[in-house]
Amino acid sequence: MFRQWSVQSEPAPGRPESQAASEELWEQEVERLCASRTPVRMLPYAMADKRFIRELREPEGVKSSWWQPWYRRRQVARQHLREAAQRLARGFRLWEGALYEIGGLFGTGIQSYFTFLRFLLLLNLLTMLLTACFVLLPLVWLRPPEPGPALKLAGLQCPGSPLSPSDIPSFHNPLWNILTGRAFNNTYLFYGAYRAGPESSSAYSIRLAYLLSPMACLLLCFCGILQRMAEGLPQQTRLGQRYRTPLSAKVFSSWDFCIRVREAATVKKHEISNELKVELEEGRLAELAQQQTRAQKACRLLTYLRTNTLIVFLVVGAISAIFWATKYSQDNKEESLFLVLQYLPPGVISLVNFLGPQLFTVLIQLENYPPSTEVNLTLIWCVVLKLASLGMFSFSLGQTVLCVGRNKSSCEPYGYNACDYQCWENSVGEELYNLIIFNFLLTVAFTFLVSLPRRLLVERFSGWFWTWLDREEFLVPKNVLDIVAAQTVTWMGLFYCPLLPLLNSIFLFLTFYIKKYTLLRNSRTSPRLFRASSSTFFFQLVLVLGLLLAAVPLAYVISSTHSSWDCGLFANYSAPWQVVPELVTLQLPLPGQRALSFLSSHAFSFPLLILLSLVLTVCISQSRANARAIHELRKQLVWQVQEKWHLVDDLSRLLPELSPEPESSHSRASRPRSFCPGFPCPGSPGPRTPRLRPSNRLSSSSLGTPSASVPASRFHFPSSTEL
Repeated sequence: MFRQWSVQSEPAPGRPESQAASEELWEQEVERLCASRTPVRMLPYAMADKRFIRELREPEGVKSSWWQPWYRRRQVARQHLREAAQRLARGFRLWEGALYEIGGLFGTGIQSYFTFLRFLLLLNLLTMLLTACFVLLPLVWLRPPEPGPALKLAGLQCPGSPLSPSDIPSFHNPLWNILTGRAFNNTYLFYGAYRAGPESSSAYSIRLAYLLSPMACLLLCFCGILQRMAEGLPQQTRLGQRYRTPLSAKVFSSWDFCIRVREAATVKKHEISNELKVELEEGRLAELAQQQTRAQKACRLLTYLRTNTLIVFLVVGAISAIFWATKYSQDNKEESLFLVLQYLPPGVISLVNFLGPQLFTVLIQLENYPPSTEVNLTLIWCVVLKLASLGMFSFSLGQTVLCVGRNKSSCEPYGYNACDYQCWENSVGEELYNLIIFNFLLTVAFTFLVSLPRRLLVERFSGWFWTWLDREEFLVPKNVLDIVAAQTVTWMGLFYCPLLPLLNSIFLFLTFYIKKYTLLRNSRTSPRLFRASSSTFFFQLVLVLGLLLAAVPLAYVISSTHSSWDCGLFANYSAPWQVVPELVTLQLPLPGQRALSFLSSHAFSFPLLILLSLVLTVCISQSRANARAIHELRKQLVWQVQEKWHLVDDLSRLLPELSPEPESSHSRASRPRSFCPGFPCPGSPGPRTPRLRPSNRLSSSSLGTPSASVPASRFHFPSSTEL
């Protein structure tokens, strides 16, 4: 084939000049393909032409060895096996069909909530797997010692005796004990049931595994969230705020021609319709923003400040209510009020987090923001409310249990309130357990006791009131904040309740079907659609904030808080972190101890900080340089497009002069404006040549054939607005 091509490529003396020029163009194309490093499988040619290109790329006079085809077949088989494994993994992914249906019927914005819920379920399962492998299984294998008699704290003067388990009111049935967590006090659900012998008696340290597993879980979740944030960055951030995808691309390339089922076709039509609605709405809002005067922008800024100031006062009032409710429930342990006080903090937190997003949504909707801005702004304030309420709850618990910021006689000799909390880790774990349980019960109750009756009443009765009431709108910020709050509480309880991720996984699994039922049956379609990419990034950012909120109290408890004297793994340590120096002294040789001592000293930390500062400075400088280069390239690309349009206009004026017969106005108007033969498009890898049929691009019979005139429809020059 190569010889035949080389023979036909020699110019004959009698051939016309156009045929010789065509052959010269093909020779240049073949030389470019031979010199290019693009893999042959990525080239848009037929299989026979790809084999011919592979032969051309081989050096002359060098015969391929026997192992090269075998290695190539091995690579192809490995690629096919990898693709089959990916298809199999996609087949086992949870809720694929349900997510596709939700995305088609309600848009990608609401679909992002359910995708986010599935991601949280995966994080909890990985956390539970890590805890089971490094803590539970070794603990069962090593057979922990039996608990000894309760330790009597000497020298402790308490003003009153705490409420012992025998003093709990008699109307507490087993169901109530399950809901409050008291039924699992002696199980591995809580910290107090974990016990181990001395560190010198075993080669595997249960204490070290129990201490490091929450940190490893938080680090694993942090890496997963960062990876998902990098994948879900909004497209507008990378391409610029002025970049907009042409609607023609969505109109002509959105349909999936592999669909054969009527139901799938219906879902796909709804999906395309929602995408077009989002594009048109964003374009309309962008035009309105450009047409605003300075006075209108100033009025909008004042309205924005007024709304956010009012929201700030609401958040401060909610945080104060949570603080005083938690303080009152911990300071009053009377038997008559025990039933009410047990769930007073979770009840106040749930009430605040239920009414807060509703008020925020109403206030923000009155300002007529864009849908994506409205969702993100509501989400930001809901995040502030939710995380501030959890932070205030944690601080109130620390103030009551650990005497943080208080001077109390019972905290001085032991480091915690030993009078009211014999095993304070279990008490904190019970509070977090109550939050998880109450959050899920509130979700179930609101779905079947509020949303369902509301939908039935709206369908049953008619009138202006029922028309105004209508079905509820599925609020994405509120639902996202609910599961983020539950996940934050789960992370906060990793040290006190190691099995809390398993409980949260069960609740997330059930929440998916509850929310799906609410969306499909009890909710109405939201008139404000928004893009998933504009909300997914904020979902992950909220999750990172929740993780940081959970990591700060955990770090304080591990490093600076005295453990309980009569329960848990760290009963004989002043702080849980003290087990690390003990293990270093017992099991590491002297050079290893010196190396760790140097790594933890100021002589290593200061140079490391300076080095990290230099690396960060270089990265920021490189990022700014890349941003400037991208801006200049975008300006150059716009200039090239404008120059091409000038050339097209000049060509359209010259064609009537060169034409032998006059041209009618109808033919001039019907001529495509994108006709610009031979001019390279921006971003092309090399010179564009006239394209023939796919099967004859590089075949030997087509190399000697003169090329026909290039159709004008083959070329498309984007306008400056598309760039």
